[in-house]
Amino acid sequence: MCEDKFVNAPELQVEGRLTRMVGLTLEAVGCQVNIGERCLVTTHQGTQEPAEVVGFSDDKIYLMPTGDIQGLGPGAAVIPTGKTASVAVGEELLGRVLDGYGNPLDFGKPLNTKDAYPLQGKPINPLRRHPIDAPLDVGVAAINALLTVGRGQRMGLFAGSGVGKSVLLGMMTRFTSADVIVVGLIGERGREVQEFIEHILGEEGRKRAVVVAVPADNSPLMRLQGAMVATSIAEYFRDKGKNVLLLMDSLTRFCQAQREIALAIGEPPATKGYPPSVFAKLPQLVERAGNAEKGGGSITAFYTVLAEGDDQQDPIADAARAILDGHVVLSRDLADEGHYPAIDIEQSVSRAITQISEDEHLFNVRALKRIYATFMRNRDLINIGAYERGSDREIDEAIALMPQIRAFLQQNVSESRSMSESLEGLQDLLNQVEEPPRQAMRTQ
Repeated sequence: MCEDKFVNAPELQVEGRLTRMVGLTLEAVGCQVNIGERCLVTTHQGTQEPAEVVGFSDDKIYLMPTGDIQGLGPGAAVIPTGKTASVAVGEELLGRVLDGYGNPLDFGKPLNTKDAYPLQGKPINPLRRHPIDAPLDVGVAAINALLTVGRGQRMGLFAGSGVGKSVLLGMMTRFTSADVIVVGLIGERGREVQEFIEHILGEEGRKRAVVVAVPADNSPLMRLQGAMVATSIAEYFRDKGKNVLLLMDSLTRFCQAQREIALAIGEPPATKGYPPSVFAKLPQLVERAGNAEKGGGSITAFYTVLAEGDDQQDPIADAARAILDGHVVLSRDLADEGHYPAIDIEQSVSRAITQISEDEHLFNVRALKRIYATFMRNRDLINIGAYERGSDREIDEAIALMPQIRAFLQQNVSESRSMSESLEGLQDLLNQVEEPPRQAMRTQ
């Protein structure tokens, strides 16, 4: 659990006083503190609520509370702790559900972990990172076969609301071959937490998982901190030599929390209402995932990105796509057709697939994508009956193969398809294609 919950307040620095509260921001004077430092604010009931220093102007200090603000009033004591946030880490975290402080939410026994990791992370020299050179089996055929993910890769799941991002994350949670799974449920609906743990994660999956849950009704600072807590826990297990799968739902809520904080302290909005600090925080969080130094562990990360109004050019979606190692785009049209997982293989890409796949596999990926794209380009003509069979051999092949392709790309929530099964299924599909067109593709 975070250190600021165990502060012995009377022995700390000289306290300041609250002078004003605007929105969720507290203004205080009379104490010397630094950005990121934790303080305790005394309420009229005598309780002490934690707050973090997020800005200053002249002698004024701006704080953002992480807990309940009921009972705060003018003149309330602000007590600096001299500490920045960290999270307690250890093997005891496996199987537990934590809040944004790192405290148990699951009514289990208290944590007796002794080590602590800072929430800001420990940068790794990029020249010392182990390269992405081994595929990771995520148990989903469409990803294994066409968007192969490497161990240590960082991928984004891009979609609008209600098209199956959380369900796809749950499938990967159960089926991925990883030593430890860290799940960050950041800023989503509170009811989804128990559903995810009981119905999606399951008893077996939970044994090797740590869940950090900070629902939408928490303060923006807690949502921001929850994402960093999940990442710090993943870093701890990576530093122990483990292969970690980090699933964060969602990266968009993390950015929205930073936007709320930045606007509250007066930072001017820039791109569609997002202040510049949002686009600075985003790579700071994402770059913490990946491989450790050679011989160490890895963090393979999947971040969900909510494309508001299904707009793939949303500022956060656009920024995330630029810094991640690939993106899986979920299509509302496919979801509406009952096609799950609703992965749009035309818009999706894995930037590491060429480093971790054999030449024959890469050829098969290009071949299937070409067949799929041929059908989609001519779909309207086919549907209205304007296309005559026999006019174009490639279109005829695409029409003939589309039922099998759709069946291959669809998968039940409880069904796992290994990497070998996925690649064999892809090969079996393409064995039905006539050889001349395949040879022509091979020479292009």
